Amino acid sequence: MNKSNDHTSSNLGKWMVYAAWILFLGLLTVFFNNYLAKQNNPNTTVHGQTTPDQSIEVVLQRNRYGHYVANGEINGNPVTFLLDTGATTISIPKKTADRLHIKKGAPLSAHTANGTVTVYHTKLDSVAIGPIILHQLRGDINPNMGGEEILLGMNFLKQLELVQRGDRLILRQLSANISF
Repeated sequence: MNKSNDHTSSNLGKWMVYAAWILFLGLLTVFFNNYLAKQNNPNTTVHGQTTPDQSIEVVLQRNRYGHYVANGEINGNPVTFLLDTGATTISIPKKTADRLHIKKGAPLSAHTANGTVTVYHTKLDSVAIGPIILHQLRGDINPNMGGEEILLGMNFLKQLELVQRGDRLILRQLSANISF
């Protein structure tokens, strides 16, 4: 073997090692991004069950920060909810409302933890977490909210029975409140 072939083989070997490390680091990044996302929202897939009395139950797992975050739908479009018993209504960031093509209505003042802000009234045809679906709910579009998470307020939650056990929250839609 001559020196030229040895040098070419050596360079090829180095590039293969570099490529292997890049691939390994890329896979590690994907794994940890998925892991961290699951830490924030352990309820990416929400399932429910029908109880013997024909109520519908959904069980949510609390995230590592102590909040209940779950995927759901507004008007048939996928969204992420943060359950907020301190919010009077469903509060939607403007960016998310634009993505969902939700029309903003009349402006009104809302008192939030960050002070008084102007929000825009809207009507939501349907709001769902798993098989629990409620219709014709009020929502507010909040131009001051960052992120994509929608605050799922009491106008949704008060129509359900809530039971917290440890790090789980059971949402129960009683059979008398189910509409099709």
